[in-house]
Amino acid sequence: MTTITLESPKDTSSLKSEQERTLKAPRRKYGFFASTLFFMMDFFYGKKQTFSKFKVLEIIARVPYQSWEQVAYIAMTHTYSQPGFARRIFEFVKEARLQQDNEQWHLFMLEEMVQKKGIHENFFMYRILPQIIAFFYYHLSWIMYVVKPAWSYGLNADFEDHAEHEYMGFVLENPNFETEPFESDFEQDYGSFKSLADLFRRIGIDERIHKEESLARIENARFS
Repeated sequence: MTTITLESPKDTSSLKSEQERTLKAPRRKYGFFASTLFFMMDFFYGKKQTFSKFKVLEIIARVPYQSWEQVAYIAMTHTYSQPGFARRIFEFVKEARLQQDNEQWHLFMLEEMVQKKGIHENFFMYRILPQIIAFFYYHLSWIMYVVKPAWSYGLNADFEDHAEHEYMGFVLENPNFETEPFESDFEQDYGSFKSLADLFRRIGIDERIHKEESLARIENARFS
């Protein structure tokens, strides 16, 4: 079992270096389902990245980890008579939970920003529609995972790669973020950063880590 880890830089120079690394790297060749999802996001929310659009992205981002966790718990129910194997599944559940929680912190902070900035959001577009998209994405991830886990991991790697590039590009397109301080009720939970630019760079790195972990699972084929 291989777990991809990455240093967690917080100083601006290191974060900028990681941003440049992402922007220079080519995007993955996205599959049909990922491409369709990204098309839908642009169709409903526009191609321009906004705080509200990223919030929708984070609502959806948690879904694969939730689906994997559910399947894994079902598997443990049927394999507890094999403690060694059941424990490996349980370790996977803990990893999925950590990733899901990380995406949840992103969502909390984005929602906090939207409220502080007084950004008006259409109730259907930003409350109802994201839940509908997440519902279908959840079941797609679940079915893929049951049939062939690598398919679900690949879809998630596509999603996280897209998110990584979008966050880093968002910082590039908004130079004013460099001087806008990051203040949040969630700093003790997620971390403190000098600026909004550094925060979004750190989130982009998180998405890269999630991508690399999904790709590592494909290589390991742990539950195939």
